[in-house]
Amino acid sequence: MTYVLSLKTSVAQMLARAPIAVAAALVSVSLAGCMHDELTAQGPSFALIDPSQRHPILVSEKPTNLSVHVPTGSSGLSPKSRADVVEFVRHFRAGDAGDSRLLIAAPSGSGNEVAAMNAVQQIRGLLTDYGYTESSISVEAFEATAHSQPPIKVSYMRYVAEGPECGNWTTNAAYEPNNLPMSNIGCANQRNFAAMVANPADLLGPRTVSQRAGERRDVIWDKYQKGETTASAKNEDGKVATRNSGN
Repeated sequence: MTYVLSLKTSVAQMLARAPIAVAAALVSVSLAGCMHDELTAQGPSFALIDPSQRHPILVSEKPTNLSVHVPTGSSGLSPKSRADVVEFVRHFRAGDAGDSRLLIAAPSGSGNEVAAMNAVQQIRGLLTDYGYTESSISVEAFEATAHSQPPIKVSYMRYVAEGPECGNWTTNAAYEPNNLPMSNIGCANQRNFAAMVANPADLLGPRTVSQRAGERRDVIWDKYQKGETTASAKNEDGKVATRNSGN
């Protein structure tokens, strides 16, 4: 109920109507509180408007393993095993967040122990060629006396994005007195996004920054200390030739 006060309204009339206005204000506040309690009682799924909050993507880590078979008496990796390791490392780099580790488990006490150790050194050399540091590679031995030719196990933890389960259309779309979105809206987009993301680790945060190349910086700093110009030298081809205007 709304009251409009004119200039001719007396002070007595305003004082008389004041309790009514206060009562109306208290009723409106109580109704607003009831509406808030009603919306809250329906559950958080209706109160969250953002689909990313209503249908979150679950990112977890799962192990990925590669078995490298090394026969007894071999000098190391075969061409096929070498190709398998290279492909495995490429997948690891594509899904790496910058702080993951590769684990190489070598058999100990088996008949192919010597050949396996030679293959492990070759695997570490391949990883070094691809830019991995020694701190990102772990080598450990496992007991394999009961097996004649156990494989070398290369593994890492990869990030996996799991989308939400969709398909709940039980809510009547034609009747929504609170004007809230349906619980299933936005679920398909979230599920497709989880299936298409190239590196699920990007959903957790930014990647680590790799070390910069300092060769050019050392050259510039050396020239700066000697008082020499730090600009790059230009040859005649790099200079802009002006045309003769005839003046």
